[in-house]
Amino acid sequence: MSLPWRDTQRHTYGEYLTWPDDERVELIDGIAYIKEPPAPSRLHQELAGELYFQIRLALKGKPCRAYIAPFDVRLPESGEADDDVTTVVQPDVLIVCDRDKLDDRGMRGAPAWVAEVLSPTTAGHDRYRKLSVYERVGVKEFWLVDPIDRMLTIYRLQGGHYGSAAVLELKGRTAIAAVPGVTIDWDCLPGNS
Repeated sequence: MSLPWRDTQRHTYGEYLTWPDDERVELIDGIAYIKEPPAPSRLHQELAGELYFQIRLALKGKPCRAYIAPFDVRLPESGEADDDVTTVVQPDVLIVCDRDKLDDRGMRGAPAWVAEVLSPTTAGHDRYRKLSVYERVGVKEFWLVDPIDRMLTIYRLQGGHYGSAAVLELKGRTAIAAVPGVTIDWDCLPGNS
């Protein structure tokens, strides 16, 4: 399933900032996609929350920081002003190691690591559109977490492109290669205890 377009116009971050707060939207190359339903499922939220919690604990005292949606990640094509940026995403969970990218609006530039927890309404958007964007902007590692099938798909940047995906079950432990010292214990996640 694919997310619906907000409209057929091409938009910028400047316009995005004027839209109602209750409208959950992501911009990909100027196209505004409406994220429905308004709230993710309980399982989605538990999984994203537990990932964030484990990562935040692992990063304590380290320079990298973890964030959880909603958190605007502006991904400029080049040096354009913020108001002219045409790609703004809200990953479920992300790690930022270059703190110069952070500001009061969220961040500008690629995170080191991103996880998207799949849901029936966003899976296609995450697997195809966002995968392509994350590869293009240089996200070092991208995880797709499937709570229904209990699977993890990992993409790692190699020579500017994502290599073949690693597909694992959500059990045991998985290290985040892009951020040394951070490991996820899947056995602590909802549905595994």
